[in-house]
Amino acid sequence: MLEILKKIFFALLPFLQKAAEDALNDATASKGGSESSQKSESRKDESRQRESRQGEARISSSSAPKPSASKSSSAPKPSAPASTGASDGSDYPGDYRDIINFEYSPSLDGDADPGEIVWTWVPFEEDHSQGKDRPVLLVGRDGEYLLALMMTSKDHNNREHADRDYLDIGTGPWDAQGRPSEVKLNRVIRVRPEQMRREGAIMPQGTFKQIQDAYTRRNG
Repeated sequence: MLEILKKIFFALLPFLQKAAEDALNDATASKGGSESSQKSESRKDESRQRESRQGEARISSSSAPKPSASKSSSAPKPSAPASTGASDGSDYPGDYRDIINFEYSPSLDGDADPGEIVWTWVPFEEDHSQGKDRPVLLVGRDGEYLLALMMTSKDHNNREHADRDYLDIGTGPWDAQGRPSEVKLNRVIRVRPEQMRREGAIMPQGTFKQIQDAYTRRNG
């Protein structure tokens, strides 16, 4: 009986060895496939992570605030210089040619009054659209206008030449350089009170009376 079992065992042994080898090969192949699959999945995960990081970087870059435009276009421009109030002559009504009712009522209160010397824009006699700032003596009123005689430091009356259209009045606080002044007697300017630049000084009443008398002699 034992001999029979031995014969059967040795007869089956090759088949058992082959079955064991096959089983071992299958196990090895399965393990290798699993490791390969794991490695493949790992590589896929790493690839997805890299793509995710790149996508986040692109989103971050696109959403980052862009540098603001140059401030030169939005910066406030310097404002234009304030107007000095100088007229262009378009609203000048013309020189006054009627009788002057001389008035002497100076008061350095900020308002222009007869008897005061003020600076204002004076149109040129030959072209009212042009003129310049100069001192004038206020001598009376004409409705909304003040009447004024022009003053100048240019010498028209001297030993060599006499001009009846000008009266010497000497020096005074109206000229910072202390130059002798003259008053022009043959032209009366209309001045709007709001066009006065600044008060210069008060003409002494005695000198004002001399100017009034000289004007009356000159113009009747």
